[in-house]
Amino acid sequence: MLESVRPSSLLGAVSALAVGAVSALTLVSARVASEAKGLIYEVDDAPPAPVVIVPGARVHEGRPMRVLRSRLDVAVALMERGRVQAVLVSGDGAGTSGDEIAAMIAYLVEQGVNRERIVADPYGLDTYDTARRAVATYGVRHALITTQAFHLSRAVALCRRAGIDIAGVRAANDVRPRTRLRNLAREYVLSRPKAFLELRFPRDPAVSTPPDDRLAEILAGLEHGAVAAPPSAS
Repeated sequence: MLESVRPSSLLGAVSALAVGAVSALTLVSARVASEAKGLIYEVDDAPPAPVVIVPGARVHEGRPMRVLRSRLDVAVALMERGRVQAVLVSGDGAGTSGDEIAAMIAYLVEQGVNRERIVADPYGLDTYDTARRAVATYGVRHALITTQAFHLSRAVALCRRAGIDIAGVRAANDVRPRTRLRNLAREYVLSRPKAFLELRFPRDPAVSTPPDDRLAEILAGLEHGAVAAPPSAS
């Protein structure tokens, strides 16, 4: 006759598994974050770079929601301060919440960014793809990237792995507490373990397209005065 499992033994096994899982997630998160050590800045302290990368996020009725709007506001500030010369918006042009790219471009233009200084990647389907495509498709070698603090270390780590000389700039995380908790849970339970694997086992982006020279043309045009510079911040 099979012996019944004691509740105390079962509870102990479950507790041990839970502790092991939490420890593993903590280690993975720390490893990913370590790749960005010393490379995270506030807007006022951000180093100069040719371009700032803005990863996409949810939109509503064609407008950026708070998370994405905060990222775009950082890009606008960096342009106004002359820290960057162009913006690469990278997201899902056919996202479940709407066209992230169209929403980002429209918002930036509304805030005074010259449309000729914006390059769009509609196939930045996740942070890894944004980083890999920035290099392979748009020729990015030196950049800033802006996103919320919970996401920023991972974004910087993946950009470094893709070969970009990168620094991260924090965007505000002005969302409801419930949304903040959901974002944190997804980041530490799903996104960072995924990034941990991507850092060690690189893959091709989900969508590969021919090289796009638009960013290089913008920067070359600025150097030779062919593209208007933005007005200085007052």
